[in-house]
Amino acid sequence: MSLIHTLFYFIVAIGTLVAIHEFGHFWVARKVGVKVLRFSIGFGKVLWSYQKTPEATEYVISLFPLGGYVKMVDEREGPVAEQDLPVAFNRQSVSARAAIVAAGPIFNLFLAVFLYWAVFLIGETGMRPLIGKVEQGTLAYSAGFVEGEEIVSVNGKLTPTWIAAMEMLFSSAPDGEDGINVIVKDRAAFEKTHLLKIPNEAAQKPDLLYQRLGLKPWMPVVKPIVDRILPNSAAATAGLKVKDLIVSADGIAIKDWTQWVEYVQKRPEVNIKLVVNRAGTLLTLNIKPQKVISKQKKVVGKIGAGVYVPEELIESLQVSYSLPVTDAFIAALDTTWHYSTTSLFMMGKMLIGNAPVENLSGPISIAQYAGQSAEMGLVSFLKFMAIVSVSLGVLNLLPVPVLDGGHLMFFAIEAVKGRPVSEKAQIVFQNIGIAMLMSLMILAVFLDLGRLFE
Repeated sequence: MSLIHTLFYFIVAIGTLVAIHEFGHFWVARKVGVKVLRFSIGFGKVLWSYQKTPEATEYVISLFPLGGYVKMVDEREGPVAEQDLPVAFNRQSVSARAAIVAAGPIFNLFLAVFLYWAVFLIGETGMRPLIGKVEQGTLAYSAGFVEGEEIVSVNGKLTPTWIAAMEMLFSSAPDGEDGINVIVKDRAAFEKTHLLKIPNEAAQKPDLLYQRLGLKPWMPVVKPIVDRILPNSAAATAGLKVKDLIVSADGIAIKDWTQWVEYVQKRPEVNIKLVVNRAGTLLTLNIKPQKVISKQKKVVGKIGAGVYVPEELIESLQVSYSLPVTDAFIAALDTTWHYSTTSLFMMGKMLIGNAPVENLSGPISIAQYAGQSAEMGLVSFLKFMAIVSVSLGVLNLLPVPVLDGGHLMFFAIEAVKGRPVSEKAQIVFQNIGIAMLMSLMILAVFLDLGRLFE
């Protein structure tokens, strides 16, 4: 079911983004008077098609949704009837052809603006961006961050939730060597600015950046009361029950849940003598934490139990926000521009070797992100679609043969020279472009498989 869920939302997301991209080409082509023979979402075997009349556009949905195309009347692709010559793509002016080609990626950027606008209108509920204990030796400590401060904005972008703050920090990391301006307010509500400097080697690797950053959410002191127990877990095997209050472990008094978690994590597959208070009665249990590998690739202990958190405490840590129509649209434009420039900057760094290729995501990773974001709710899924739409738009505008940006490059040369680039030269460059894209795709899939098995 998990695989079906992931595939479903992956197809929904990619199908929508491809449809908008191809609709951009289609709509502008029709507006400038070019005859469109086929509008296809996907490649391969045709699953569904519709054509009102033999002379009308044929609409097609094909088996593989990782792309699409708009087939126009074009003398370069075969004989064209004399009556169709005026509506052939190759007979149009340079500006008209450039508009048709540029429309696809531009429509993806328009879609991103619309999706972010919807996100800001709907709003989100999340954890307040309160900073927890800041360890010495971390980047946050060097920048002067203090426990209890609340992040207000990152480089001028408001960050009402912890996730929003982390998203903006991580997306701003590639140019963090010059410093990221983070405005915080302390417990007395006084605002101040921290200049967070991120070394290039940390900025290019999210896992390394997370370890070195040193910013973690503030966690309140919570009594070590068990609220839920996973089946077949160490807690279930030991006989722990919901509402048990953990009193001590190996004779050491346990005062809060964080202390208990740290104690367990340091003792994978080690027997712990546990004393719990169950409805006023002290009981002794033996528990052996299971060995697991953490996200930081460390071996830690885990018992499979959750903590009871009072409802009023949860509410005090949460914040809900949304923006009015106009403000939401301005914020959507600003966010789309931010992620567009960030994507372009990162691509440039990867091209010159200043960023690791591990930052590439292939279809497997994108499918996983689609499923995970959908599980988190509508707003998270819309944000996922928006960032992928930005990436698709920016990528397609790059001056690489085969991509839309490559065609625009040829049109620019034609405009300067006064005549089209020779067909032979176009074929040579397109073959180079195909080789580049295939190599990139193979590398991305290889990296995806590595992450999957890891």
